[in-house]
Amino acid sequence: MSHPHEHEQLHEEEDDAQLHDEDIVEVHEDDDIEGHFEPMEEGYESDGDDAKYDGEIIIGAPMPGEEEDMDMDGEGQEELREDNSWGVNALHASQQSVFAVALHPSFPNPPLAISGGEDDDGFLYCPIPSEGSSSSFNNETFKPVRLTGHSDSVVSVGWNFDGEMVATGGMDGRVRVWRRVKGRKGTPPIDAAPTGSNPGEWKDWEFLTSLETGSEIQWLTWHPKGNVLAAGCEDSSVWLWNLPSGNTITVLSSHTLPATCGIFPPPNGRQLLTTSLDSSLILWEVSSSTPIFKSSMFCPPNSPEVDPAEHGITALAVSPNGQIAAVGGAAGGVRIVGLEKGNILATLKGHAEGESIEALTFIDVLGGAAGGKGVVLVSGGTDGKGFVWDVNTGRVRAELQHDEPITSLAPHPAPNYHLLTSASADGTLKTWDVRTGALISTHKGHMGVVNGVAVASAPEGTDAKEVVVSAGDEGVSLIWKV
Repeated sequence: MSHPHEHEQLHEEEDDAQLHDEDIVEVHEDDDIEGHFEPMEEGYESDGDDAKYDGEIIIGAPMPGEEEDMDMDGEGQEELREDNSWGVNALHASQQSVFAVALHPSFPNPPLAISGGEDDDGFLYCPIPSEGSSSSFNNETFKPVRLTGHSDSVVSVGWNFDGEMVATGGMDGRVRVWRRVKGRKGTPPIDAAPTGSNPGEWKDWEFLTSLETGSEIQWLTWHPKGNVLAAGCEDSSVWLWNLPSGNTITVLSSHTLPATCGIFPPPNGRQLLTTSLDSSLILWEVSSSTPIFKSSMFCPPNSPEVDPAEHGITALAVSPNGQIAAVGGAAGGVRIVGLEKGNILATLKGHAEGESIEALTFIDVLGGAAGGKGVVLVSGGTDGKGFVWDVNTGRVRAELQHDEPITSLAPHPAPNYHLLTSASADGTLKTWDVRTGALISTHKGHMGVVNGVAVASAPEGTDAKEVVVSAGDEGVSLIWKV
């Protein structure tokens, strides 16, 4: 996975269509009382001033009537790109990259998302537009919550298992955690509406803790069944904490180069699987903080030294049954690994040599109905190619194509197990049928790299089954119907 350092060029200040400060609810800390959780304050109504032309959103466009101020000599002129999105959420600073996006685990109940960006902020928001939906929970009835406190880019975000807490990870070496406040005065009773359908139930959040690692955060992941949070750092360390206390469980220190990925394998999450640019894959027993195995994936045993650009691991996925993993390399290799001993079961060749693997995901196209016989692996690389691999034979079942690097992959929820959406540096996202490789739809609207994608079921009252939400390099998050 490419690190946000690659995106840290200076951006020109543009007048993007975005919310103003007075339209955003901010979580404040009380620095005078240690351990005191200060709830957010009430916000203000959004003015909704999105710059639009004939239904197309132009990022950085002038408002109607200001066209005469545009640069018409061709230099600095904004590119007009086709936009078929449902809506836009321009919360982060103008032209500052949005690096990460994640949807609530019970989305659309509630229909909330969290994002992190180059502007050092995170946002908790509703991506659903009021137009085209009869839902009372939308981006006009729910005021965005700004999650502050970082001093460098927020590069990773995540919800805990039940969606009651959120975490942001930054290049400042901090992981910051917030929790939903229940039952505050003025909040509608929980039984006043089905859980998740009332925006008032989700408006109040309190800051819990700032977890200091001393090194840039590369990734963070919550335990699938409990309030344990893990994070990997640039200095090779892997941290685990208990929440809401913030107490450190352990610091794992067997990697020697940046820790690039981490997953709690199913079914019980008692172990943690981590990877590094040092080519190592380690399965940890969390209770004892000891490695069950440590295997080198791409570095030959007789190699005099590890070259991160050739031997590093950049992507990781674990099968639904937790028995095998897939690792992707900085030089384009993909390998299947058994999680009992850490042995390499298969080497998958198809990506261009020297092009890193940016994303991996296992998909059971049969939804588990055939005892795992429907499981395939999908890989995406900087060569712009995606491959659907037969896990049993190692053969390519289908090929997916973008014009530029694939940055992220998101499988779809039930009942559309066979669908997957890819995000790319070419400014598009594409939804595919992985059974055949058929392109279902192309999602347009971004004018730069799409750094992340998340998919979930659509809220009731919309003419869609699912929604696709993105994180864009120009500072916005778009949403599409599927």
